[in-house]
Amino acid sequence: MRIRRMTAVAALAVVSVAACGGGETDSATEDMPAMTAAPVPAPDTTGAAIWAHLQGSDYQANWGLWPGKGQLYTGGEPHGMLLTTYMNDAAMEAFNSGATTMPEGAIVVKENYMPDSTLAAVTVMYKRSGYNADHNDWFFTKHLPDGSLDQMPNGMGMEGRLPGCQNCHQGVRANDYLFTSPLGGGGGN
Repeated sequence: MRIRRMTAVAALAVVSVAACGGGETDSATEDMPAMTAAPVPAPDTTGAAIWAHLQGSDYQANWGLWPGKGQLYTGGEPHGMLLTTYMNDAAMEAFNSGATTMPEGAIVVKENYMPDSTLAAVTVMYKRSGYNADHNDWFFTKHLPDGSLDQMPNGMGMEGRLPGCQNCHQGVRANDYLFTSPLGGGGGN
């Protein structure tokens, strides 16, 4: 994570230096590729970092809906009677290419709604290589609509290696822990 942050800072520094040059170039910058706006950096493995990343990315406006699923499609326990599922670019590209597993950095956001379309929770799966090899490296969170972490009965925040999430999703381990629809070109159903 530290290397990614340093790379992003270095890229911003190059953009700043080039912007301040008044259109002049020198041998240090003229061979550099054109830079675009820096992407929102990948989140750390904490619920707060995940929520901040989602808000900074404006996932509802900028990420795609899970292919074959619209907004407020029929769901079930434990997530809600109505669901809306978003995917970041890494997840969407993997899905569309027919991958059978999600890559490092893939994020799947499931908005969980009550039958009257009231948002009840936001659950997130974030793929982080080396995080949790026994469960396909998924980091789980469950947020309340205000962004705070939901709480387990023992008062612990719902983030990380959540036994309930891991145990349930392990039933679809062959589909990289994802229930929404088959990976590998299966499309939405």
